[in-house]
Amino acid sequence: MEQTQFTFDQLPNAVWQLTKEVEALKVLLLQKSQPVEPDRWFDLSELCAYLPEKATKPTVYGWVHSSLIPVHKRGKKLYFLKSEIDLWLKEGRKKTYAETAAEANDYLKRKGGRNGR
Repeated sequence: MEQTQFTFDQLPNAVWQLTKEVEALKVLLLQKSQPVEPDRWFDLSELCAYLPEKATKPTVYGWVHSSLIPVHKRGKKLYFLKSEIDLWLKEGRKKTYAETAAEANDYLKRKGGRNGR
């Protein structure tokens, strides 16, 4: 296997890229290790009971109104798909300092940076 040489300036971006690849591998491993469960629909009450923080109905209505939570609407009834809710919950993870710094560095590189960098 060929080794790639990185300059010091390229290192944050390389670490960020490696972190993304490791995250993708973790997702694949988790998918393979967990038994496949058929997706299911929640009504509002079922969703409130399912959420880790046991949110109240008014709280969920606020999230729906603000388009913060994935929702399906049939007439006046709200429905939530378990797989979408699980993904939404996972996306709420806060980024580490290293991830944020690498993204900022990547952004600056794409935008040409400052001070001629």
